[in-house]
Amino acid sequence: MTVLELMERTGIQNETLAIAYIKDAIHLIQSNTKEKIKIHKQNILNSSDNDDNVYRLPADMIAIENVSVLDTSDSRYKKIKRLLNRPHYLLEDTSP
Repeated sequence: MTVLELMERTGIQNETLAIAYIKDAIHLIQSNTKEKIKIHKQNILNSSDNDDNVYRLPADMIAIENVSVLDTSDSRYKKIKRLLNRPHYLLEDTSP
């Protein structure tokens, strides 16, 4: 379908506006499409820097969809919920 055919079907008179709408639609389709989704499994490693856990992430990774942990009691993977806000850390009260 050409731009002219699209303009005739939609009743748009301005060619620049029609092209802008087409570009917006293409951008919306591209941003809502997930490509090359890979599943990556790894063991949690102990760190020598007193960190709790260390994760080695692939260099070509763009986003993380979800994180699951193997529950050894029933041998099933369970998703870890995402935090919506930063956690509030409580400090130990050392006052007398």
